[in-house]
Amino acid sequence: MTPSLPFLSVIVPAHNAGSVLARCLEAIMESDLPRGCREVIVVDDGSTDRTATIAARYADAVVRLTGSPRGPAYARNRGFEAARGECLVFIDADICVHPKTLRRMAHIFATESDVAAAFGAYDRSPAGGSIVSDYRNLLHHYVHTRCAGEAETFWAGCGAVRRAAFVDAGMFDEWHYASPQIEDIELGHRLHAKGHRIVLRPELQGTHLKVWTLRQIITGDLRNRGVPWMRLLAQHRAVKSSRTLNLRTRERVSTALVGVALVMLALAIVAPQWLWLALAGAALVPVVGINAPLYLFFARERGAWFALCAIPLHFLYYLVSGVSVVVGYLLHETMGEPNPDPTVMAYSELGHRTWPPVPSRGRADAWRRDPGTPGTPGAPGTPGTSGAPGARAKQ
Repeated sequence: MTPSLPFLSVIVPAHNAGSVLARCLEAIMESDLPRGCREVIVVDDGSTDRTATIAARYADAVVRLTGSPRGPAYARNRGFEAARGECLVFIDADICVHPKTLRRMAHIFATESDVAAAFGAYDRSPAGGSIVSDYRNLLHHYVHTRCAGEAETFWAGCGAVRRAAFVDAGMFDEWHYASPQIEDIELGHRLHAKGHRIVLRPELQGTHLKVWTLRQIITGDLRNRGVPWMRLLAQHRAVKSSRTLNLRTRERVSTALVGVALVMLALAIVAPQWLWLALAGAALVPVVGINAPLYLFFARERGAWFALCAIPLHFLYYLVSGVSVVVGYLLHETMGEPNPDPTVMAYSELGHRTWPPVPSRGRADAWRRDPGTPGTPGAPGTPGTSGAPGARAKQ
């Protein structure tokens, strides 16, 4: 007997996503999950391009947030308030999900009652085209495929969570994460801490449309991922115990060895001796050995030349990870827990637990194709669609 599939609310946060949003939404429309089992909600986070116009062609509801962008954590939470599904699916605006991905998500929740959240991976065909961009996207695919199974974290680029678990965990932390950072990882930590089961299923795939530059990789890993993640782990005293994704033993060892190699290279510059260079090379050899399966994967996907070019990029990845650990730990020790901006702090001291601290009915409106259906903003028993003060509906 085929299990009854749950209704999915697909939430897509978008800020100035006019160049990729149509492809993202077209991919969702082409899903083999029956149309009656899903709705699509796009949250336009203060865009100044054609994002809202494009969203209106495809989405069942468009939530428009005016003013300055408030980040994906805030946008996803506002999308949730407009949602009527028992399961929430979060898809980034630069990801094209495969036709079977949504059905597979629904099937997981229909057949595995103990699973509270599930997330997937990029596929092996990113849209980048450059060595740097392909390296980044294929690395993500490899890590998520290799770490399939039980997880302690969450990825909101292509992930789903049951409504009840999402509410129980307290939604995304929009107070601390006003820009794209580790808001999904932090949510995963809270879900796991509350005993909710999270699984990583690599078959939940999508094509990543983002074209990475070397500068974006370095600054993104350092400022938006590595340092915040380290501060989060230090805050929860989980630096040593966490074994999730990029924090497993082989990753820690590789990061340490690349750090040793860097010190040896620095000594070779200060006091030129072949010994320092030899020691640097000796430190890097085990890193190549540890990551040989990854480099062989690169060779199979893009050829030997690509794999050779990816090795120094991977060394750089470990170097940035090491710097993130040091900087994040020092910031934790000297500054403590990251604080939100002063306005948010002021409202927090007044006892507010949601943001913005205004009743949801006065915060925003939404445009929905089926204004009379259950779950429409304003319908009985449905949370009001919310957003920034003064947000307007797309007519």
